[in-house]
Formats: sequence, structure tokens, C-alpha cells
Amino acid sequence: MSAKPRLHIIVSSTRPGRVGPKIAAWFQQFAAEHGGFDAHLVDLADFELPVYDEPNHPRMQNYQHEHTRRWAASVAAADAFVFVTPEYNFTAPPALFNALQYVYNEWNYKPASFVSYAYASGGLRAVQEVKTLLTSLKIVPLVEQVMVPMFPQHLGEDGEFIANEQHTASAQASLDELLRWTKALAPLRQQ
Repeated sequence: MSAKPRLHIIVSSTRPGRVGPKIAAWFQQFAAEHGGFDAHLVDLADFELPVYDEPNHPRMQNYQHEHTRRWAASVAAADAFVFVTPEYNFTAPPALFNALQYVYNEWNYKPASFVSYAYASGGLRAVQEVKTLLTSLKIVPLVEQVMVPMFPQHLGEDGEFIANEQHTASAQASLDELLRWTKALAPLRQQ
């Protein structure tokens, strides 16, 4: 691991008109100021992953498609993740579930947190659904996360995300705990 572990902040929605990139940009800036990570934005839309189309099981890492190889390299490069996700119909976007299942070994022994957003639920139901899958991929999902209920109330006229004190306190706690787990899991990732 380099001096600072690499954090991928993954924009999990690919639908047109999404606000995830604005919320992710705020979190990326906050992570940069936190100083514990080398923080990078990763947008699932940039990978254009079709519904899983590899003929071999992901554990084999015998990827036949360029989009899979690009995605696998991105996941492998990270030491930790923050998934920025909305809630669609009481769960996370299908693009996130699809992307998670494209690879396997590349996820192993890395911690993850969330920045979730929705209306009344703040995206908590989506996060709970994703956590079940994360444990199957040997990702350690953390309790600490940022929740943004009634997200339109936190968007400025230009669409920028305007964090409140609760958001920043939660982001601080999430990053602190994510750094602790990233360091603790480092020996497992090096085996």
C-alpha cells in the first residue's frame, strides 16, 4: 500500500438526470480535505457494463471482454470504497448490483462505506440490500455512513450538493473508520 491508501468513490446510478455525481464530488472533496486517502471518483456510467456477459465465473479472472478488464483494473486498484447510491424501489440501482458481480477477487478484503440519498428513507433500505452482497464478495461493509434524506432540499440552484452539519459529521466518522479498516485489512490483501 502506498503512503495513502487509494479510495474509490463510486457513483452507483447510471440513469440520466441523476444527482449522484454532484453528491460524489462533494464527498470526494471532503475526503481530500480529510487527508487519509488518495480519493478518486469512479462513475459506473463510464464503464458501460452490459448485464453480466462473461462466460466464466468471476473468481477465475478469465475475462473475455474489454469492459470487464477495465472494470476489474479499477476495482483492483482501490484499497477501499464508498458507494454513492440512491434508492430505487426500496433497493439500490441495478447498475450497482451488476457491477459488483462482474468481478470477485478484486473486491476481497477491502472495506466499504456509503453515501446514500433518497427521500424519507435517505437510502438506508438500498444500503441494507447491498450489504448482503458485499459480504459475499469479502468486502467489509461499515456501519458508519452518510445518509441524505430529502436530498432535493440539499441541492443548490446550480445542482451542487450543499452539505449540512450532520452530513459532514457523518462523512468524518465514515472516513475515520474506513481508514482504520483499510489499514487493518492491508495484510490480508497482500497475501
